[in-house]
Amino acid sequence: MPVAIVSDTCHYLPAEVVAEHDIHLVSLYIHWRDETIRESEITDLDAYYARLRDTYELPTTSQPSIGDFLGVYEPLLAAGHDIVSIHLAGGMSGTVSAAHQARERLGGRAERVHVIDSATACGGQGFIVLAAAAAAREGADASAVAERARRARAELRLWFAIDTLEYLRRGGRIAGAQAWLGSALKIKPILTVESEITPVERVRTSRRAFERMVELLRTCAEEDADVWMVQHIQAPREARELARRGIELFGHGPLMISEIGPVIGTHVGPGLLGTGGIPQRFL
Repeated sequence: MPVAIVSDTCHYLPAEVVAEHDIHLVSLYIHWRDETIRESEITDLDAYYARLRDTYELPTTSQPSIGDFLGVYEPLLAAGHDIVSIHLAGGMSGTVSAAHQARERLGGRAERVHVIDSATACGGQGFIVLAAAAAAREGADASAVAERARRARAELRLWFAIDTLEYLRRGGRIAGAQAWLGSALKIKPILTVESEITPVERVRTSRRAFERMVELLRTCAEEDADVWMVQHIQAPREARELARRGIELFGHGPLMISEIGPVIGTHVGPGLLGTGGIPQRFL
C-alpha cells in the first residue's frame, strides 16, 4: 500500500488483526520503580494484573520517545510510503504530541506524514486505525486516508464500565468524573473517552452496569454502528456473556473480543468491560 498506517499500542487490537492490516506500532512504556518495560513486550497479562492488584504504589506510564517514532517513520518513508499516524487521545497521553514532534524533525519529508489525535482509546482507537487501513488498502492517498479516519471518529460509539474509580484517582486520571468521588467506591461508573476519560453515568451494582452496557450496545445496532467489539480487563466471563448478548442484537459476532493491556489497565484497574461500534462503511 502506498500509505502506511502507524499507531501506538493502546488500541489493543488482536495481534493477528494488526498483522493482517499491516499496522506499524510504536510502544508506550510501563515503569515499575527502577524497571522500564515496553508495553509491547508484556505478554502475560494475568501476571501483570496480579502484580497490579498486590501493590499500593502503582507503576507509571509514559509515551514513546521522539526517537521511537522516527525509528518507525524513517524506514517507511525511505521505502516510498506516505504515513498516517493515529494515536491515543491527547487528553490522556503525550503520545500524539511526541508524534508531532517527530514529524517536525523530518524536515522536507514532514508533509508526507499525517498525525491524527484519535481523541479516544482502546477499541475506539482500534476502529479508527482499521478505517484508515481500509482506505489505504483501497488505494487512497494520505490525505484521503486521514479524512476517512476523522470521519470514522465522528461516528464512533464507545463505552466502558469499571469496577471502581480508585485506580483513576490514584493515577490522577479522574478528569470529568472528579465529582463522583466520595461515593465513588460504592458505584460502578460507566465512562467514555472524548479526548479524556469522560463520565456517562453511574449505577449501583455490577449486574446493572452489565445490563446498561447491553442497552448501550443496542443503540449501536439501532444507529447502524454494525461493526462492534468487546474488550475487558481480567473479566473474560463477562466479556463472553456481553458478546453473546451482542450477537442476539446484531445477528453476527463482534469484530474482536480482546483484553486491554498494561498502559490503560494501570489507570482503570481490573474489572473493566467495554464495548462500542462503528458503521461498516468505514471498514
